[in-house]
Amino acid sequence: MTYKKIILILLFIAVDANTNEVPFYSATYKFESNEISIEGIREFKKTEDGYAMTFNASNLIATMDFVSKFQISNNSIYSESYDIKIKPKFLNRDQLVKFDYSKNIIESSGRNSWKENVDLNKIVLDPLNAQIMIRTFIKKNTKKFSLNIINMQQGGIKKYFYELTNIEDCSFNELIYTCYIVERTKDESSRKVKYFLAKELGYMFIKIIDKSPENTNTLELKKILSFG
Repeated sequence: MTYKKIILILLFIAVDANTNEVPFYSATYKFESNEISIEGIREFKKTEDGYAMTFNASNLIATMDFVSKFQISNNSIYSESYDIKIKPKFLNRDQLVKFDYSKNIIESSGRNSWKENVDLNKIVLDPLNAQIMIRTFIKKNTKKFSLNIINMQQGGIKKYFYELTNIEDCSFNELIYTCYIVERTKDESSRKVKYFLAKELGYMFIKIIDKSPENTNTLELKKILSFG
């Protein structure tokens, strides 16, 4: 048995040992669009007072810093804040979204400033922590589901629909994984997002393809730094 196969078996055991949660991780991902190509580290981790999912990336001309902070209770996520910082400043992409559960208000400052009254009992997600819920639903063998995600530009909520469309083999780091293919759609929108989740890695994303008539964005796993 090769060293890589032994590591894969150990990772699979670690995932099965706690079937009620998706595992923490730190990994290098590459983001590519028509405008930019950049690599960075994505992390899902426990913090002193909750949980966080982050993406920190940089190249010669830009840096990106995304931080989602939230709580997890009964396999559901309760968003607290979503902070975006992008340099150089002339790109004007900084934005901070805060969730106030005592007043049922979501407020955004920075590039897009807005304030919305929202029923936060519905479980409202940001673009980063929504990915934790996707992994949770697929791990529970849910083939169709929907998520309420904040509208970063205009405020309020957008409802997105997700469907498990296929299960197929996919490769990463010279190993073959069982990939669950999930597609995201929204009413009256031609934009589609396809997620490739590796079962043996706690349904970690191997690749995400975000395609619209105007642009195609991809996020691809390059290296796992820590897992579980």
